[in-house]
Amino acid sequence: MSLKCGIVGLPNVGKSTLFNCLSNAKAQAANFPFCTIEPNVGTITVPDERLTQLAEIVNPERIVPTTIEIVDIAGLVKGASKGEGLGNKFLANIRETDAIIHVLRCFEDGNVVHVDGSVNPVRDKEIIDIELQLKDLESIEGRIAKVMRAAKSGDKDAKRDFDYMTRIKEALEQGKSARTVTPANDEEARLLVDLQLLTSKPVLYVCNVEESSVVKGNAHVESVRVAVKDENAEIIVLGAAIEADIAELETFEERQIFLSDLGLEEPGVGKLIRAAYKLLNLQTYFTAGVKEVRAWTIHKGDTAPKAAGVIHTDFEKGFIRAEVIKYNDYIHYKTEAAVKEAGKMGVEGKEYVVSDGDVMHFRFNV
Repeated sequence: MSLKCGIVGLPNVGKSTLFNCLSNAKAQAANFPFCTIEPNVGTITVPDERLTQLAEIVNPERIVPTTIEIVDIAGLVKGASKGEGLGNKFLANIRETDAIIHVLRCFEDGNVVHVDGSVNPVRDKEIIDIELQLKDLESIEGRIAKVMRAAKSGDKDAKRDFDYMTRIKEALEQGKSARTVTPANDEEARLLVDLQLLTSKPVLYVCNVEESSVVKGNAHVESVRVAVKDENAEIIVLGAAIEADIAELETFEERQIFLSDLGLEEPGVGKLIRAAYKLLNLQTYFTAGVKEVRAWTIHKGDTAPKAAGVIHTDFEKGFIRAEVIKYNDYIHYKTEAAVKEAGKMGVEGKEYVVSDGDVMHFRFNV
């Protein structure tokens, strides 16, 4: 399953520094606008202690974590929806992502210039929101014009689509994002996906703070919390400069000492990755054998055949059954044989909804 998050934000908010910490790729990080012009793409590993625990029991030849693709998208300026700056390219890059990681500058530093001359994360957020909303308004007006005649002639499907798109248009005109217009049924949910609106994508706000604010935040962070309280969005606080320092340390012990001195239990990038995973409504199941212990990404609510199809489409087409061990049972009993003997291995059919952490083995016939 290929999943992509785009890191966005105004120039000089710490996007590229954060990207460097998240990814094996290295984007240039400099103290001037438009440092990042082409989107830098990297693959990040989703941290999961359960994978390590399973590997310690199975002792496989290799361990394969699950991943998310991350894209560092060029900085945005006012007028992007009309093609100003790098606007058209920026908007096209966002459209290709599954979720948005919106970095907001929540720190004061006279040595790092701000494109608008002062630090105000709520204003920065609104600049990007407005540009995305304007582009979506342009798109939705075009779609409404196409379906209006059929809707007025009595076509029920066209009338339903027209009504939902009109609600979205009204929200956009009020300065609200498309994600705030909740679909009333499956048909509207499918239409929302089909519309590919920029503001329908889930958003994770990352408040980039100075070292003294990484634990408790600051006034800028609180202003962001108030501004997004009615949005269905996630917020995390981290210091991109601190994360860069952590990334430079060579050993786990050095990193733990550094974190302890700051009063942190783990690097902020770990929290960010897990938050992005949650934002995309994802979960993990595992396969465990002597060849490899591996984490697989699926959507919450996926059935066993759908989960099998992530490994190979033939697994889904020829699905017979799934042998399922709950993660806690695997850790407790240590071996598949012991799990079976305890009666803790489930044999599940096509209707089984996979739970986060399930250890699975599929039987199929093609």
